[in-house]
Amino acid sequence: MPSRTPNTSPDSSPPETASDRRDFFRIEDRIGLEIRKVPQSAKEGYDPFNGDHLDALRAELKRLDQDVRIQLANLAERDRLLTSLIKSLNGKLDTLARIMAFEQNPLQPEDWQDVTLSEGGLAFHSPTNAWSGGDILAVRMTLPPELFQPRAIARVLHTVPEESGGAWVHTEFTEIHDGDRQQIARHVMRWQIRQRQNV
Repeated sequence: MPSRTPNTSPDSSPPETASDRRDFFRIEDRIGLEIRKVPQSAKEGYDPFNGDHLDALRAELKRLDQDVRIQLANLAERDRLLTSLIKSLNGKLDTLARIMAFEQNPLQPEDWQDVTLSEGGLAFHSPTNAWSGGDILAVRMTLPPELFQPRAIARVLHTVPEESGGAWVHTEFTEIHDGDRQQIARHVMRWQIRQRQNV
């Protein structure tokens, strides 16, 4: 695998921008990756993945989940055992919702790629040298086994051409919502735990 340079660095919270970047721990993993080039004429908030007819239901599910978390915080002061049970049930429903959403829009085999991933960006392989430095991409990732699907806007830092005609593409996230960043952070942390367990 070619050498890779460090990466520099939707939810209701504002997206982080390039000025918020810091150094992040990077992992090499196999994930689902969907990429769309953002046209220069695109307006702020452009998201090519928003055409899904289930988006309104997902937004409602997220709102209800936030309500449950607020109520659990109040309940924890009075009944810790019941709070623990409800958290487990809520987690089970959340997992079921992710499975159902994934089954509605399953990825093709070619959408699963080996990447280098961090909270600040990712590097991926392109079968053709189609990207160049400065290109702006909309990316949606599917992170197994939890099937989280964080989204981000990324800028191509540079590419590393290969003899086969393809290239490794190094990007940084220039816009990412805090909830999406936290999903990546949890995925990276769980990957580290699994690696330690396999040693």
